[in-house]
Amino acid sequence: MRFVDFLKVTVLLSGGAATLLAVLTLLSASQDFEPNAVYFSLGWWGIAALTGAWLGRRAEATPPIARLLATARTATTLPELHPGRTLANRLWPLLMMTLGAGVAAVFFPQVAGVATGFAIIWALAWRRQEGAVAAIEERDGVRFYVDNTSPLSPIRLIRAPGFGGNFLGVDGV
Repeated sequence: MRFVDFLKVTVLLSGGAATLLAVLTLLSASQDFEPNAVYFSLGWWGIAALTGAWLGRRAEATPPIARLLATARTATTLPELHPGRTLANRLWPLLMMTLGAGVAAVFFPQVAGVATGFAIIWALAWRRQEGAVAAIEERDGVRFYVDNTSPLSPIRLIRAPGFGGNFLGVDGV
């Protein structure tokens, strides 16, 4: 799976998890008539949105992403692509957090409210990384792919040749 696609999916799934957990929080809190939980959650989500927007304000790659790109191993051929397996191997913590907080929302809406804030931060903080990596790929004429690794090991990338350069101008000339 291309790394830029992985980053896009990560942001979308984090936003989806935040939406699901927010709905579960509000449903559970309104069912038990807990206005303090709703007010706390709304305040926390606002703080989380500001924090995520602040962390994701830069258009360049963050230092961890830059380090990951710099340490990518070079390959002359494309790796085998297994997007479903790659997403499951890399995003299982997000799935576990969403499931755990979703179940906890039935009994403790505050837990899902706090988890929602962290998913908001994650989605907003990573929203520009895909563009930064795509710009690096364009500049260097390469493509980065997520390597098949164990779900418990750190993520690794493969650097494969790509078609780089914007050879056509804006008007197609």
